[in-house]
Amino acid sequence: MSVLATSGTEYVAPEAAASRLPADIKQRILNAVVGIEYGSVEVVIHDRKVVQIECRERIRVGRGDSESKATNL
Repeated sequence: MSVLATSGTEYVAPEAAASRLPADIKQRILNAVVGIEYGSVEVVIHDRKVVQIECRERIRVGRGDSESKATNL
């Protein structure tokens, strides 16, 4: 594991940090990223533990989309 300590903080290389994450958390993060077309995924961490995964999906509505939806009503 690559660890670099600087002024009281600890840096852990990404590959080492990923190996510390439980498999189910990794899978949930991956599912969140793969599941949206436009938007963002935010991972909230407290005391070095993932406590929340937030997904914000943006829905792009173009001129053609709104016209086709209006005719289907």
